[in-house]
Amino acid sequence: MQDSNTSIDIASINEKIERESAFVDILSSEMKKVIVGQKHMVERLLIGLLGQGHILLEGVPGLAKTLAINTLSQAVHGSFSRIQFTPDLLPADVVGTMIYNIKLNDFSIKKGPIFANFVLADEINRAPAKVQSALLEAMQEKQVTIGEETFILDKPFLVMATQNPVEQEGTYPLPEAQVDRFMLKTVIDYPDMADEQMIIRANLKGSFEKVNPVVSLEQIARAQQAVREVYMDEKIEKYILDIVFATRFPEKYRLENLKPLISFGASPRGSINLATAAKCYAFIKRRGYVVPEDVRAVVHDVLRHRVGITYEAEAENVTSEDIINKIVNEIEVP
Repeated sequence: MQDSNTSIDIASINEKIERESAFVDILSSEMKKVIVGQKHMVERLLIGLLGQGHILLEGVPGLAKTLAINTLSQAVHGSFSRIQFTPDLLPADVVGTMIYNIKLNDFSIKKGPIFANFVLADEINRAPAKVQSALLEAMQEKQVTIGEETFILDKPFLVMATQNPVEQEGTYPLPEAQVDRFMLKTVIDYPDMADEQMIIRANLKGSFEKVNPVVSLEQIARAQQAVREVYMDEKIEKYILDIVFATRFPEKYRLENLKPLISFGASPRGSINLATAAKCYAFIKRRGYVVPEDVRAVVHDVLRHRVGITYEAEAENVTSEDIINKIVNEIEVP
């Protein structure tokens, strides 16, 4: 009897998710007007938006990172702001400050660029720790305190931070504890030749199509709620936990050779984000339940910045990606 109940439930969840996720295709095709290729990045932006998380994008300059989040904010009826991080930036430049008004003989509050639905933190590793922590506090708490007043940030609230892996001059690497606040770390590669040809043509013509707002903020809020209802079986939960625990105790999973290569494993935030991202991925694929492939699709983006590697791993040219690959290949799929 239990089985039939579950299947009825899953059928109704499936129907609901299919209804609620109808906008995903519309939103993707609207973004494709401007963003050529980069399907992976667009998908990850949607996962961040639906999972109420934030994204760290790493890639060389010129791969449409800024353009992507700007396009997303236009396609969703949302506000967009961009903060260019520099070594002389102050926390007040991000969150806002108190300004003395001579006419009123009083202080008034000037809100900073953090007060938007979509915030692009460009080259986050160029700003000193004080500024990074001001931004990360806003990301975590979803609120900002200026003077004695606390302001709740608008919903949805998505921060997309970018960092350039090429230059290390004059940069302040993000500490591990702060990188952990990002739900996903996505590494972007160059477009393939056919896509780049289309990019050249569109740029030379100067004929970019206008992006129309096709999704409302209410639809996004509903979708964020619907994502929580996506069914995740206990076997999938166990699969996620096995992957995360293997980053901490590889020897318990017949991966003794990884022990000297890992300096620290993923935190519980990693488990939560892996489960959330898998649900979001299922939602984007318009399914009301999570399958192991959903977990495998997002595992690199969720864990690559949460697995620390030792000097020994660096000496052997082993990256956190390689470690995740070995773990995913070893852990039994339910």
